[in-house]
Amino acid sequence: MWQRGAVTASAPIEVDLALLGGGGAASLLLAALDRHGVRDLRIAVVDPVRRRGQDRTWAFWGHPDSDLDPLLSASWQQVEVTTPARRRVLDLAPLRYAMLRSGPLYDRAAEAERRLGAIRIVAPAASVVDDATRVVVRTGDGGIVRADWVLDSRPRPPARPGRTTWLQHFRGWWLESDRPAFDPARAVLMDFRTPQPARGVSFGYVLPVSDRHALVEYTEFSPALLTDAGYDTALAGYRDLLGLDPAGLRVREVENGVIPMTDAPFPARPSPRVARLGTAGGATRPSTGFTFSAMYRQADQVARALAAGRPPVPEPAYPRRHRWMDAVALRALDRGGVGGPDFFDRLFDRNPAERVLRFLDGVTTPVEEVAIMNSTRLLPMIAATAGDAAHRVRDRLRPARPAPAIPAAVVGGPPIVGRGSAAR
Repeated sequence: MWQRGAVTASAPIEVDLALLGGGGAASLLLAALDRHGVRDLRIAVVDPVRRRGQDRTWAFWGHPDSDLDPLLSASWQQVEVTTPARRRVLDLAPLRYAMLRSGPLYDRAAEAERRLGAIRIVAPAASVVDDATRVVVRTGDGGIVRADWVLDSRPRPPARPGRTTWLQHFRGWWLESDRPAFDPARAVLMDFRTPQPARGVSFGYVLPVSDRHALVEYTEFSPALLTDAGYDTALAGYRDLLGLDPAGLRVREVENGVIPMTDAPFPARPSPRVARLGTAGGATRPSTGFTFSAMYRQADQVARALAAGRPPVPEPAYPRRHRWMDAVALRALDRGGVGGPDFFDRLFDRNPAERVLRFLDGVTTPVEEVAIMNSTRLLPMIAATAGDAAHRVRDRLRPARPAPAIPAAVVGGPPIVGRGSAAR
């Protein structure tokens, strides 16, 4: 279905820019193009689904008074990081931690799309052929789009397997309480009192939007997913650990997700006139799974480039040295050289909160990164560095293998919590 009349192979759509995919990365880009006053640009959005409603939640840190502020569900100047040994309250000033649900962002993107006069093609992109002067996109319904540039945010596996491959996988319950149960002035960033997996890291997470309503989540960094029952059991255990009374709770929504944590490469420029955005373009931080801030930067860079008449190619999501540090940290965690709770506890204990958060976002300086590295345990990191170097040499000597696809999130039936049940 084409928004503006029927299109056949004999009548292709000619555009300056085609966006493949319509999720968070594409929505942020549409909003950025509108914000920077990009006009007179022929744009097509190719996606089989018109995104709307609350299908995901993003959490990120940044400075207050950004253009996203009207869209936020909540934000916090303080967060907690808790281990079995202690509870630490961090003041994030001048930053803040913020929650953005998908519905408001999709609405803003739809408005931007209208103001930009974009053509929406509700069909999948079946093939993309770049001849270095134009890109031909053939859609699943037989249509053709010819574009000067293509920005592709569709999920895809990395170019080859990583030396270490983990997943950040999680389930969250949007809980509503009969009585005040949450502190709306403070989010729980990481609570490591959850039972730790044999190979990996787990923690709980609380994002309150009021004293009676919060997203409570269980997250694991590990090589394999849990079962449906496993996530519900872990979440129920964390709910009880927080001292919440299940008799007075209702689960209003359930969120599930899987994010790759790997040092495998995600090529951001598969061809001269195609650039990738989002996770497919390397926006996911391998050591943490955080993605939103890098997606936002990419969108802003592309919009600024187009407004100035430059090619719409974003900068690498993270410096090369950060990707190397992530590979070493992942290897140390995977081989058991360092424990996850201890690793993050030392980072926050020996550095200002702002420095740690800026490092996790990939915007610290080399001097700051030396301080970050000095916070970790030396011998395990030296061993992980040596092992990573040896593995890189082996990678150069053996043939490349295809990387496995990122698994879909485990989605099950509604859990029973107190008197209510989940509604997706």
